[in-house]
Order: sequence, then C-alpha cells, then structure tokens
Amino acid sequence: MVENRPWANFFAHLTLMVGVAVVVFPVYVALVASTQAPGDLLRGTLPMLPGAHGIENFTRMWQSGVSNAGAPPAGTMLWNSFIMAMAITVGKLSISLLSAFAIVYFRFRFRMFFFWLIFITLMLPVEVRIIPTFQVVADLNMLNSFAGLSIPLIASATATFLFRQFFMTIPEEMLEAARVDGAGPLKFFKDILMPLSITNIAALFVIMFIYGWNQYLWPLLITTDPDYYTIVMGIQRMTSEENPQWHLIMAAVVMAALPPVLVILFMQRLFVKGLTETEK
Repeated sequence: MVENRPWANFFAHLTLMVGVAVVVFPVYVALVASTQAPGDLLRGTLPMLPGAHGIENFTRMWQSGVSNAGAPPAGTMLWNSFIMAMAITVGKLSISLLSAFAIVYFRFRFRMFFFWLIFITLMLPVEVRIIPTFQVVADLNMLNSFAGLSIPLIASATATFLFRQFFMTIPEEMLEAARVDGAGPLKFFKDILMPLSITNIAALFVIMFIYGWNQYLWPLLITTDPDYYTIVMGIQRMTSEENPQWHLIMAAVVMAALPPVLVILFMQRLFVKGLTETEK
C-alpha cells in the first residue's frame, strides 16, 4: 500500500530543486560573465544579470579567438573537438559491436581468453600507457593529426562487455530462424542484431561522445600545431596567460558546453531506454 504523504513529497521536490539550482548556478554565472565588457570582471564583483556585450564576445571568440594566448578561433577548436569525439565514438561502437558479435556467435578456440584479454584492458587506461602509446603514434607519424587524436582512444572494453551481455539475451530461435531463411552471419548482424541494439548504441553514443569531447591530456601531449587544438586545450591555454580575458574565456566555456548538452537532449529518450529497459 502506497501512502500519500504531502510533506514527504514537498521535501522530495525541495531537495530536487536545490540540487538543480546547485548544478545550474555555475552555468548561469559563466553565461552572465560571457556577456560582460572586458573590464567588468576585474572589479571583483560579478553582476547577476547578463550584460550588453554577449554577441560581441561570442563573435570575437568564434572568429578570431585570443591570439596572444596561442589559441586559434573557437570555431576551429570546436570543429576539431567534434571530429575527435565523433571519430572516437563511431570507432568504439563499430569495434565493440563486431568484437561482441564474434565472441557470442562464433565458436573458435580461445574466444573466452580473447574476451577476458579485452576486458583486462580496463585496468590500462590511456593515462597508464601514455608514454608507449605516444611513442607508437610518433613512430607512425601521426602527431598533429586527427588520426593521432582519435585512434589510440578507440578501443573500448566496456562497450564490448555491454554488447556481449545484450547479445547473450537474444533467443537462439532468432539465429535459427535466420539460418532457415538463408541469412548469413553479416545479414543476421545487420538486419536483426543492429535494430535490436539501437537503444544500447544510443546510450553508449552519448557516454562516449562526452568522453571524447572532454579529452584533455592526450590532445595536449600529441598536439603542438594550433590548427589541431581542441576546445578544452584552448580554454586551458587562455586561462594560463598572464592577463586572462575572462569574458572571452567564459564565452568559449559556454560554446564548449553546448554540443554535449545538445547530444544529451536529442538522444535523451533512447539514452534512458538503453540504460533501463531489458526488453527491446
């Protein structure tokens, strides 16, 4: 029996509203700061209402950036971050889907050994193997390139494990029916497994896109050409200069936050279904 307790509902909603306010307030502060004049933020106080220089600051940051900080225009850095995040996301999903498909549906020697070998790589993130990975990338002449930014981060043991677990829940009757209809392995994968995996793919797409978008250490290590700077690198360089232009930095921060937010908003329904539903 569910009891109706108005005071409990009130405190629950109050807690949620306080939590939302704590999360949203820093974003609002960054948005307000991005609309101020150059000298307004050096006074030690921040207005709580947006200023009149928002369009000017965003336009300047998008087109020319902060040249004295060594960072290219924000438009270039956002494009670089987008290419890197999409390459990592698509690469991770493609490799993980195919490897999970092979492990579940093909009977070859040592298949479980290879699965656990993939799974053990969870203990070796890029920060642990960064020096040998850098050496390999340098030897292959992939420094200052999109291939160098994305390929070393493509492998994903987590996605392989999740797809494997999902494929194991699919009834054997589907595989037998596909065989009776004359479908080969690739047709079974394309026409049956892929449509059933849409929600899982969407959930992992959101997670991996944000993972790729927020990368900082690896791009910082292998990139010396400003034409390949990502937006996270650019923001760090702007904040480390002697006299940071905070109104432009906050404009870059707001622009950097928009793509992940848009991805989450557009894929929210599939993202939630992929994480919560067991019946596809």
